[in-house]
Amino acid sequence: MRYGFFSATTALALIASTGLAHAAPTPEQIAAAALRAAPVWDGHNDVPEQLRDRRHDVIAGFDFRDTTKEPLDDPRVAAMVPPGTPTGMQTDLTRLHKGHVGAQFWSVFVSANLTEQQAVQATLEQIDVMKRVIAANPDTMAYATSSADVEMAWKAGKIASLIGMEGGHSIGGSLGVLRQMYALGARYMTLTHFKNNGWADSGTDAPAHNGLTPFGKDVVREMQRIGMLVDLSHTSQKTMLDALDIARAPVIFSHSGAMTISGHPRNVSDEVLDRLKANGGVIMVNFFPPYVSAALRDWTAARAAEEARLKSLRPDRPDLTAPALADWDKGHAKPAVTIADVANHIDHIKARIGIDHIGLGSDFDGGSIGLVGLDDVASYPALFVELARRGYSKADLEKIASGNIMRALKGAEVYAAAHRGDAVIENATVF
Repeated sequence: MRYGFFSATTALALIASTGLAHAAPTPEQIAAAALRAAPVWDGHNDVPEQLRDRRHDVIAGFDFRDTTKEPLDDPRVAAMVPPGTPTGMQTDLTRLHKGHVGAQFWSVFVSANLTEQQAVQATLEQIDVMKRVIAANPDTMAYATSSADVEMAWKAGKIASLIGMEGGHSIGGSLGVLRQMYALGARYMTLTHFKNNGWADSGTDAPAHNGLTPFGKDVVREMQRIGMLVDLSHTSQKTMLDALDIARAPVIFSHSGAMTISGHPRNVSDEVLDRLKANGGVIMVNFFPPYVSAALRDWTAARAAEEARLKSLRPDRPDLTAPALADWDKGHAKPAVTIADVANHIDHIKARIGIDHIGLGSDFDGGSIGLVGLDDVASYPALFVELARRGYSKADLEKIASGNIMRALKGAEVYAAAHRGDAVIENATVF
């Protein structure tokens, strides 16, 4: 026994001295291996909104291989872009490839300020324009409406392209419209956007319904019956809890963060995270700087307060506000928001409810501008390297990249298949 022990020890020393021992993989190697095994499946990208704002849904001449110089002439969009930031889009096929993106929920967002009838039309137009973009790039993109379609696209080396609706106002208060949106390809619906609708409270509006109305609860039931993922991003905490009370299949947050890390009402409390774990759902972590960073949120509130103070002191001299506010800016540096801040949200969610409930929902081309290290869709590998540095394994990273959202979608599909024979939930049409 002693002889054998010393022989093994000597052999190990010899291996080490001759350089035959394998070094531990670097964070870069772990991240690269994970992304080769499991491409990124992002929960929320607003290319359709950009096409509407920049091109009014006319894509003649639009080259999705390179959008870095795509003109920006809409002042509403320009106002969101920090000075000095490139005004091209954050998404194109070249950068999606660099970012190892293999599946994308394209958000068909329309403003919550529209009437319900206007919103229905605008949503149909957004679905149409995104389908036309996918059809125009058949060598790179594949339209997908199911987990099987996603897997087929991956085998073909294409980007699986799914559609998600952002805001329940898009169904015009009609379960019939909801079912037709599903028939047209929508595979999730965010129950609200920044304002309440007629049946659900938003997280960024004064409560009107105490969560979901009875009709709102029927919306959730019918979404799950037909196999559409229920997306709770943007909703109030009471709406989240009401939906989780009803849900029998996994739900998602397509682009949200952890409220414990940043207290913005767009983020998700620990109470709701715990319920999400029990539900089997997924929170897809967002890159929108004001939601990511508590320091930036506080700075923004302080700056707004200072601007209001200046205006109230000299209402007769509005020309004085801008220079005085510029002086305030010089003494109050805007906090930088970095890739580490996003990783902090992921760390908290992992510690609270485990690795099986985390995904990514960037909100690129919808407001996620100015986050250091996550500039555009080519940047995902940098986040995976940061997570690997923090001790995340290859298996952990594969789940975050796409494994968890694939499981959630399959869960929704299984539930819908089991309830295919259930009666359609109807609501009376009101003119």
